[in-house]
Amino acid sequence: MNPYRILVVDDEEDLCEILQFNLETEGYSVDVAYSAEEALKKDISSYNLLLLDVMMGEMSGFKMARQLLENPKTATIPIIFLTAKDSETDRLTGFNIGADDYISKPFSIREVLARVKAVIRRVEAKKMVEIPPQKLTYEKLEMDLGNKKVLLEGDEIPFTKKEFEILKLFLENKNRVFSRDEILTRVWSDEVIVLDRTIDVNITRLRKKIGSYGKNIVTRLGYGYCFEE
Repeated sequence: MNPYRILVVDDEEDLCEILQFNLETEGYSVDVAYSAEEALKKDISSYNLLLLDVMMGEMSGFKMARQLLENPKTATIPIIFLTAKDSETDRLTGFNIGADDYISKPFSIREVLARVKAVIRRVEAKKMVEIPPQKLTYEKLEMDLGNKKVLLEGDEIPFTKKEFEILKLFLENKNRVFSRDEILTRVWSDEVIVLDRTIDVNITRLRKKIGSYGKNIVTRLGYGYCFEE
């Protein structure tokens, strides 16, 4: 099952049913609303994509989109406008509001499906290149990735580069067990020969340096190490 949830908002019930059927056939989870007002009663933030008609009842699709963009919880949800209005001015209005695409009626279902896939690909690609978080935290343990510092209850702790990289690996992947080979590959990738004992020594030092949180770094005999929450 495709994990993407799509909300179709259009006052043409037949069109909503056709879109819902075809999108669900592609594996998407699809809900419909026959007006902007009805749509806004739903948890919009739970959807991954909106197919939004422009000309509807009292509240237009443009007005609904502007309202969503003012809410931080819904501002980043991609929107594809569906409309019978095909003037350049209308298209520019849609894109200026923040539309990810604009499909003019009448349209083919194949076109809609292709454009939905294209928008999802763009969104996923954007996620891949987003700037990673500059801090990792666990309770009162904090890693400043930009300045390469580790703070425990606000006090800086001196760390070697390898200790820093091991802790970073653990905090980015809490509760995941890493074998010694995985740790070697990720942390010592630039060295030719590193003994397993070297990893054990670094983890022993790491446990001591982070005080009471040292107990969170657990050994899984025969498997490796992990940071347990």
